[in-house]
Amino acid sequence: MTKSASRPLTVWCLSLGCPKNRVDSEQLLGSLPGPVKSVRHIGRARLVFINTCGFIEPAVRESVRAVLDAVRAVSRRKRKPLLAVAGCMVGRYGEKTLGGELPEVDLWLPTALRGLWPAMLAGALHLPRPLKTGGRLLSTGPSYAWLKIAEGCRHHCAFCTIPSIRGGLRSVRADDILHEAKSLLGQGVRELALVAQDSASWGLDLGIRRGLPSLLERLAGLDGLVWLRLLYLYPGGVTPALLAFVREIGPPLLPYLDIPLQHAHPSILARMGRPFARNPRRVLDIVRAALPDASLRTTFIVGYPGETEKHFEYLCRFVEEARFQHVGVFAYQAEEGTKAAALPDQIPEGVREFRKKTLMEIQSGISEAHLAARVGERLPVLVDAAHPEWPGLHVGRVWFQAPEVDGITYVSGPGVSPGAIRECEIVGNSEYDLTALA
Repeated sequence: MTKSASRPLTVWCLSLGCPKNRVDSEQLLGSLPGPVKSVRHIGRARLVFINTCGFIEPAVRESVRAVLDAVRAVSRRKRKPLLAVAGCMVGRYGEKTLGGELPEVDLWLPTALRGLWPAMLAGALHLPRPLKTGGRLLSTGPSYAWLKIAEGCRHHCAFCTIPSIRGGLRSVRADDILHEAKSLLGQGVRELALVAQDSASWGLDLGIRRGLPSLLERLAGLDGLVWLRLLYLYPGGVTPALLAFVREIGPPLLPYLDIPLQHAHPSILARMGRPFARNPRRVLDIVRAALPDASLRTTFIVGYPGETEKHFEYLCRFVEEARFQHVGVFAYQAEEGTKAAALPDQIPEGVREFRKKTLMEIQSGISEAHLAARVGERLPVLVDAAHPEWPGLHVGRVWFQAPEVDGITYVSGPGVSPGAIRECEIVGNSEYDLTALA
């Protein structure tokens, strides 16, 4: 009997870390031979697949805990499923090291061999060789999907492990991106969120003259696309030409820009080896001059080696003055193998965590003020899912809320269902979330 005529391959999947990992997992499951069924209970799975994160030490610990939890869960079964562990933790430490610590894992799938994952899994499961390519088994519901446009990174920031794990910049070819985007929209997806380590670098390694704007131009014309969102733009790539393009093309491209600054003080930025002019205020000035109504997200690292109280106070004043819509804050982690880990003047953990809490408290007040100003407006809300506890209530987002990283909008009313986009009145807010009525 062929696999296609047999029961579906049942898979329990856990994807940790960034959306790029989520895309890798969805592509893998969509490329396995025969029908594949995702199950919520690990005890019903023939394949247990964990895609790990290895970017920072807390993420590594989370990945190890997830594997150990899966090992305990499957050990109680009479028929043991195949336990496969993939991703950045595997790429960072290697099968030899991890296999000695976690011998219960049946198959290790490093990032460097990602194109071979389907064949490696099919072999371990005694399935036919995969014939499908480019498919996706979506895990995000009907409203949005992540669209990865590049792999690796061309920058070498002193604190970052990504180039050593995932290699240098490798842009996905435009035709392949368009093909995948059309497939996702054909499944009913309304929003595509573009991700890469640095989306602004797309096409540089391919010699594409207009780079990212040329790709956005093609994507924006796709039928069925309601929102097109840009994430992870290194500040040096946010040029007047790119901003003018975003302004002129208009919908479905959203005036939403995720620009990870990481710090504001020139001395700390220099120690970080950040690849752009060391005055982030200039970046904000050109963005707001071109797109005065843009929604801006950024991330900061606090407690970086050598960060004094004066450096941190400078960063706090910058956040108070810049008034970003969304800010993520990370306490610095000294990662083995990075230049930053060898720097003098490492900051104690307690100080790092205190600075993180302090900066987030500043941003929470700014976020609440931004959202309070929206109460009374009518805005389209893209509905992601039904609320798991309250019948009739759904969770969605307005245009300035990116999936999974920003706040959400609680929405109810007629015609509200997952995948729908409804014009709603904003009736309330909290520090990070909105409430709306259709």
